[in-house]
Amino acid sequence: MINKKTITSIGCVVATAALAFALASCGNSETADPDPQQGGETSSELTGSISINGSTSMEKVIGTLAEQFMADNPGVTITYDATGSGTGVECARNGSADIGLASRALKADEAGLESITVALDGIAIIVNEECGVDDLSLEQVTAIFKGEITNWSEVGGSDLEIACVGRESGSGTRDGFESITDTEDACKLAQELTSTGAVITAVSSSKNAIGYASLSAVQDQEGIKAITVDGVACTEETVMDGSYKIQRPFNFILQEGADLSATAQAFVGFATSAGAQDLIRAADAVPVK
Repeated sequence: MINKKTITSIGCVVATAALAFALASCGNSETADPDPQQGGETSSELTGSISINGSTSMEKVIGTLAEQFMADNPGVTITYDATGSGTGVECARNGSADIGLASRALKADEAGLESITVALDGIAIIVNEECGVDDLSLEQVTAIFKGEITNWSEVGGSDLEIACVGRESGSGTRDGFESITDTEDACKLAQELTSTGAVITAVSSSKNAIGYASLSAVQDQEGIKAITVDGVACTEETVMDGSYKIQRPFNFILQEGADLSATAQAFVGFATSAGAQDLIRAADAVPVK
């Protein structure tokens, strides 16, 4: 898990934009007058800070976007607390963060909030590279996590008892996985962990383990492999065309009707602009088209 940090800049160029809004509750004042949907330059230099809190799965995406935004706007500082989707939603609700992050849709009881989808993400099913299985059906994945299939030999693998590794309650990855696989409140987990990185580490260190993790986090990881589900690999193309079924949105969460600072509004406009799509791809997520 990552504690609060200030994200430093990187060096590629994407145009930024801002709306002219008076700052209500964030304690900054900025002046700007572009149309963020056009990706135009701001009419005056942006300054101030933006606080972001939430999904650990969105770390790479938010880091890439924030670094570029700060490189384009040297007077802006962005901080990010990687605390999980549930906390991100609550921080947006109570105003302790300018922008919450949730790697899931808002729930029915999370009223007074709005979500803006910045990217899509496949939830890869990962196994230890020595388990002997390369593909499972969605039904088999469900049966494994419900404890109905308990040995890898039952699905063509080694004679090993299956150990399921998952995320903690409130995780957006867990919510997305359980809603798609119909395993909510039914998973039989050997380990329940608090970050995507911890899940990957646990699966890589146990020959009999299976888990789930964001597509953006599993690239080039040693000791694990992302298996196909119903013969379909988890890739940008299959997430975008819907053929890979285990996927979820990466969302900004905002208070409904909240007056964001001009700087925070500019960042939202930048992150959802066409100019940000290559950055999102570079962060191993799937742009929204």
